[in-house]
Amino acid sequence: MTAVSERKKTSTRLTKNSKLFKTIINAIQEKKGDKIVSLDLKKIDEAVADYFILCEARSNIQINAIAQSIDEMVERECGDQPFHIEKGDTWTLVDYVNIVVHIFQHEQRAFYNLESLWEDAAKTEY
Repeated sequence: MTAVSERKKTSTRLTKNSKLFKTIINAIQEKKGDKIVSLDLKKIDEAVADYFILCEARSNIQINAIAQSIDEMVERECGDQPFHIEKGDTWTLVDYVNIVVHIFQHEQRAFYNLESLWEDAAKTEY
């Protein structure tokens, strides 16, 4: 069994209607995250999660505020804590195993272009 399938096996698959998914979107919107997009990766065998949620922030301060909002709101509303958080000045990742949130500054999002990398995924804008 590969590391990807082992990781996905650790919890049940989610939908966009799940409480966790909706709470993450709300937490981003509460801190005025821009250009929020979800990528549904469930049909892509190589994907490490069911969903990527991407958004932009105007500064590293806003990146931190969005990440903190997600962490606090998800714990309060869903009782879940992130599996992993990778903090950076221009890109922070908040990993809930089945949902991985990427919070970028505009330049970093354009550079990594995850939407293009995962172009086979169904894309939804918020």
